[in-house]
Amino acid sequence: MTATVFVLNGPNLNLLGLREPEIYGSDTLDDIAGMLEDRARELGLQIDLRQSNHEGHLVDWLHEAQAEDAKAVLLNAGAYTHTSIALHDAIKAVKTPVIEVHLSNPHKREEFRHVSYVGRAARGTVAGFGALSYLVALEAAARI
Repeated sequence: MTATVFVLNGPNLNLLGLREPEIYGSDTLDDIAGMLEDRARELGLQIDLRQSNHEGHLVDWLHEAQAEDAKAVLLNAGAYTHTSIALHDAIKAVKTPVIEVHLSNPHKREEFRHVSYVGRAARGTVAGFGALSYLVALEAAARI
């Protein structure tokens, strides 16, 4: 049975490619999904990519990742990164390793983006490499 890596994306990531391309790049979420699926296949993994603008969906999906014995979760929580104690607690509550992913480098941006509740609970963080951040995180997940 092929191990699955959940790729969870938070608010506004459905607008990738349109929203502030000077910060987030021109790749769409579908482009990123295609890159991840290709590399996952090479690594002997399967991708389950989801996006929601609702915090509770992300929490439920973290629980589901554990229930389905996922190998890991790549989580780009968007703005919830900096505000969500619920996501922090959900990450700590599950045994599935979570890798925080960011397209941009939050530490080079507004001060409020310097705090990451997700990062405080996650196994590790990959940030600042655009769509490549997801691929780097997938490589790490494959080796966990």
